Amino acid sequence: MKINGNEIRPGNVVMHKDQLWVAVKVDHVKPGKGGAYAQVELKSILGNTKLNERFRSAETVERVSLEQRDFQYLYAQGDALVFMNTDTYEQIELKTDFVGERAAFLQDGMMVTVEMHEDTPLGVQLPQQVTLEVTETEPVVKGQTAANSFKPAILENGVKVMVPPFISTGQKIIVSTEDVTYVRRAD
Repeated sequence: MKINGNEIRPGNVVMHKDQLWVAVKVDHVKPGKGGAYAQVELKSILGNTKLNERFRSAETVERVSLEQRDFQYLYAQGDALVFMNTDTYEQIELKTDFVGERAAFLQDGMMVTVEMHEDTPLGVQLPQQVTLEVTETEPVVKGQTAANSFKPAILENGVKVMVPPFISTGQKIIVSTEDVTYVRRAD
């Protein structure tokens, strides 16, 4: 779908110079002399490069829509993670680096959303929150108030997170996968 250069929004995926780019930041500039334009910071989806481009309203760019498919996490095999499409039972392998540091939150049978473009995986979305057990933390110090005091804890997957003082070893907590922070105690 073709869109005008001034219609690009952050998060849009566009085809530019025969590559897929995601718009990170968009500034609309109206100089005193000349026509208005959109200053767009683009990040390559397949590489780690960034690009700053100016798009005038008369220019068109191809907006790419990504297909989102549900996959179930099966297991880790070496440096690859194996996922299964729940509709076709087809399995795909993705490198652990592709998922990034959030790969530590993957649990057997967990449902994830894989963003695809022409059957090429571009991104993996994990559930926003996961329940994990605290395997190691400091004991509660008597008289310590709960106001703005946190202590370090190590979870069953090896990830360190800051928790309130009333959390003890063996308890299950809910953790945000986006910013790796304590949300609340699990029921």
